[in-house]
Amino acid sequence: MKICRYDDDRLGIVIGDKVHDITAAQTEIRESMPYAAKVDSVVAALPAWRERLEKMAAAAPGKPVAQVKLLSPVARPPKILAAPTNYGKHVEEMQKFRDTIPGLARFSPDIEKAGIFLKSNTSLVGPSEGIPMRFPDRRNDHEAELVVIIGKQGSDIPREKAYEYIAGYALGLDMTARGQEDRSFRKSIDGYTVLGPWMVTADEIPNPADVPFKLHVNDEKRQDSNTSFLIFDIPRLIEFASSFYTLYPGDLYYTGTPEGVGPVKPGDWISLNSLPQLGELKIQVRAHQK
Repeated sequence: MKICRYDDDRLGIVIGDKVHDITAAQTEIRESMPYAAKVDSVVAALPAWRERLEKMAAAAPGKPVAQVKLLSPVARPPKILAAPTNYGKHVEEMQKFRDTIPGLARFSPDIEKAGIFLKSNTSLVGPSEGIPMRFPDRRNDHEAELVVIIGKQGSDIPREKAYEYIAGYALGLDMTARGQEDRSFRKSIDGYTVLGPWMVTADEIPNPADVPFKLHVNDEKRQDSNTSFLIFDIPRLIEFASSFYTLYPGDLYYTGTPEGVGPVKPGDWISLNSLPQLGELKIQVRAHQK
């Protein structure tokens, strides 16, 4: 099942090239969720609501996806986690820049030592919102990633049970402004966490350890890799993070970027493609408006 948010906070299920409105379910789910719950209400409700959502979508008229404004498929993630230096060739390419990119040398290239970092929830956007570049005088890089969406609360999760805690997957961009400041600070600029075009439920990705993906900037291919090259695979990432944090339904986990990261500027179009069920994440970089 492919779940999207679009236009004015509407919820839909994508079937083929059309989106079917199930916003009524979203309203009911949110109204029944305690305000203090540390979850995204829709993601948390999926196990109990899935069959009903599918029936609602089948009964609703479809609207072409191309005619809607796609938002982040997850509205309120409790937290956004991100894995640094999790592809060997990306570690190698960044080693070349450790003395030329300000601040880079202070971070360990070993993910076990560097740890997982967090990004601000307010940096999250969907494809229709664009990426507002605040510092055009700096190098601002794209980083293509597969994103895990947590579906069940858990702490100290062993790797052999990790997949039980996943609700689904989406494509993502961990945008980065290079500089000497803390990593999370520079990566939490408004619009610097991109998610979309929709969330696909875990059952539609038969082998998360073998997901190919390619990123283009305009017509230039920049990144081309596969999750099979992850240093910490998805089960290990979940085990690692949950040894420090309790994971909650709706948490977004950016799994790392491969080699090929590069600069973008206002006006550029970034396109990220993977398996057909994950769709195409396409978004434009624009100038920040004060």
